[in-house]
Amino acid sequence: MRRTLFGAEHERFRAVVRRFFDEEVVPQYADWAMDGRPPREFWRGAARAGILGIGVPKEWGGLAHSTFRHSAVVSEEAQRAGLALGGVRVHTDICMPYFLRFGSAEQIARWVPRLTAGEAVVALALSEPGAGSDLKSMTTRAQLDGDHYVVDGAKTFISNGAAADLIVLAVKTTPDAGRNGISLLVVEADTPGFTRGRKLDKLGLHSQDLAELLFSQMRVPRDNLLGEQDAGFGYLTSNLAQERLSIAVSAQAAAVAVLDRATAQIAHKPGQRVKFAMASSHAEVAAGQALIDESIAAHEADELTPADAAVAKLFCTELQGRVTQRCVDVLGTDALRTDSFVGQSLLDGRVTRIFGGSSEIMRVLVAQSMDL
Repeated sequence: MRRTLFGAEHERFRAVVRRFFDEEVVPQYADWAMDGRPPREFWRGAARAGILGIGVPKEWGGLAHSTFRHSAVVSEEAQRAGLALGGVRVHTDICMPYFLRFGSAEQIARWVPRLTAGEAVVALALSEPGAGSDLKSMTTRAQLDGDHYVVDGAKTFISNGAAADLIVLAVKTTPDAGRNGISLLVVEADTPGFTRGRKLDKLGLHSQDLAELLFSQMRVPRDNLLGEQDAGFGYLTSNLAQERLSIAVSAQAAAVAVLDRATAQIAHKPGQRVKFAMASSHAEVAAGQALIDESIAAHEADELTPADAAVAKLFCTELQGRVTQRCVDVLGTDALRTDSFVGQSLLDGRVTRIFGGSSEIMRVLVAQSMDL
């Protein structure tokens, strides 16, 4: 079906992003998997391509007149090239809005130009060894002591954690208040008392940075508090729709890329079973694309509800899993080699049904929206 989501300016941006990925990233990508994260030069290159400035006003180094559609272009081009760039989504779609919406003028001037220039990498630190989706159970504490918060605790499974220069850290500032006692602090990586733990090995996404973060009597200036104290839970939930839509867009783009690659591989020998499997996948991918495009348009019109975002994430991440598995089954042993685009996509894509809220949580949210 013909898509109408993107205009000429988006396609010009797509050409820039595709050239950057094909010329500067793909040739070096195997080294990323060995190192477990992108090199610093990648972030500077992404800044030059405008990727890190999406949605940011031009005076702070942003890409002029850019919106979430530009972010969707980046996700589509990354998946087309077989690149796992979840850290970029964390940087632009997830963390940047906290600075722009809740940061003071001084904080924005201090941090955002560094982020858009690729001079600093940012991470969002929520999950803990004993608290994942249940934020009110977090144990990382921040106690106000004069002009500083004293922080103790640990975070785990943090994307961009090993490379981050800035960390948007969720802490309990009023421990007995449940979700109403959470605050967001911006931690600079050279702060005494902050250390990085293990680099976490993963089943897939070998090129994506994932780490443990540790805090012991870490003193964070009070001026690094984002927004108001104890208002952090509301800040976090305010961006959930975009976070989940971002994951859904990437999952849908991955399904498109896998189906295209698999179709090209089996074009010379399709039997009836293979034709039916690929036709089913094509129909599902078309349905997912229509849902994603409508969801992006609704998001930019400020009409995408949390339930709508849950529908998109649930459908497209589950779709990604079904289509990729079907393509692996069709290709057989060809998909089991370490250099197989489709086989690697199966490993890289499994986590999309978990992070940003698992499929089970998405089903709960959708059921609640149905008054069930």
